Amino acid sequence: MGFFDKLKAGLKKTGQLLKTDIRDLFKSEGRLIDEQFLEEIRAILFKTDMGFEAVEKLVTEIAVKMRGRVVHLEEVVAALKVKLKELMAQPESPIEFAVSGPTIVMVCGVNGAGKTTSIAKLAHLFKSQGKKVLLGAGDTFRAAAVEQLTIWAKRIGADIITGESGSHPATVAYKAVEKALADQSDICIVDTAGRLQTQTNLMAELTKIRTSINKQIPAAPHEVLLVLDATTGQNGLSQATKFAEAAGCTGIVLAKLDGTAKGGVVVAIRQQMGIPVKYVGLGEKHEDLDVFRPDEFVDALFADVLGV
Repeated sequence: MGFFDKLKAGLKKTGQLLKTDIRDLFKSEGRLIDEQFLEEIRAILFKTDMGFEAVEKLVTEIAVKMRGRVVHLEEVVAALKVKLKELMAQPESPIEFAVSGPTIVMVCGVNGAGKTTSIAKLAHLFKSQGKKVLLGAGDTFRAAAVEQLTIWAKRIGADIITGESGSHPATVAYKAVEKALADQSDICIVDTAGRLQTQTNLMAELTKIRTSINKQIPAAPHEVLLVLDATTGQNGLSQATKFAEAAGCTGIVLAKLDGTAKGGVVVAIRQQMGIPVKYVGLGEKHEDLDVFRPDEFVDALFADVLGV
């Protein structure tokens, strides 16, 4: 399947919710856009976890363009899509590659967000582009994470640097960057220990890891990606805020989008954080990750509503 078809399948739960609720608002002869309608469409959009800011902008768009008119389903959905694409607009390039030498990508996230699997998917994606990939297993406090990442590395043909159990993650990061420089790797992806955004000591550790990377390559890390679990909904915004402060996040990898009926959370993140969603996970296999394309996301979100 192409990206759009995968996205449509992944957003099936959210799409079905929109299809059922929005279609119920309309009769065959159309619907008058009045205060009652605006309240109803507002409630439906909130269910997808788009967030207050985005929902109000969408409802205002409908009110300004259509209040007092009798309109049909297709007209309202078209207006919602145009406005949503405007709200979701972001730079096309997912990764800012280093001008020379290895591009260092640091990855962080809370426990259970799908971080290790997302790193494996990223590595596979870069490998498929013909790049030499090195992984740094910086989650040294969880042996299972190192073991899992090592298995993934062998499976996809990437090199990996690990440390002793309990060793400082910054040390592993330093060694990974050192090897990436020596081996002339194209991409070095550094894992970090999963943590809650409320654990200030662990958040401070992210800053130390960043500093250890920076000692060898002043411009690095070139990207700091935050893995968010789409199924957590609005709680993801709290995670994004804290991680952005501690690690200087440049983008988001949205994992498990295929497992939620609240796929609109990506809209809330984009609006409230200003951090682009760079990649999206739409399944469990290593190839089930792709560059996030906002326009296709919006089209897929409303595909079921329009029967596309």
